[in-house]
Amino acid sequence: MSINIGIEEADRKNIADGLSRVLADSYSLYLKTHNFHWNVTGPMFQTLHTLFETHYNELALAVDEIAERIRALGFPAPGSYSEFARLSSIPEETGTPSAEQMIQQLVDGQETVARTAREVQAIAADASDEPSADLLTQRMQVHEKNAWMLRSLLEA
Repeated sequence: MSINIGIEEADRKNIADGLSRVLADSYSLYLKTHNFHWNVTGPMFQTLHTLFETHYNELALAVDEIAERIRALGFPAPGSYSEFARLSSIPEETGTPSAEQMIQQLVDGQETVARTAREVQAIAADASDEPSADLLTQRMQVHEKNAWMLRSLLEA
């Protein structure tokens, strides 16, 4: 069945591929944030435990929105750990870093998602795909704000 939403197939594919990278980055950040929520220790435990929960809950909703946009463009959304590992720019954490190291890794992850979203937003805007461009703009706002909040915890 053909899709006729006013965006050429090649453009839809290019946007869907970019959104797949945003999805992989977002899911990787979700997993890392959830891991840190479970494993954080130290004097900032309560603050970080609560903040990380807020962030991973927001990411859980976001990955669904991103995947559904990929589907609306007519392409399958990636959904396996191996696909996410291949597509993501966010390194996996297999150890248990200190609370400050966790915060720094999450700052880096939030900034990575913002950069990926910004790159794909330009592709969507060039193709006049306003729904994808809007979704990506919203994602940039969230990730830039989260990075700022996390960075503020590291300031002396």
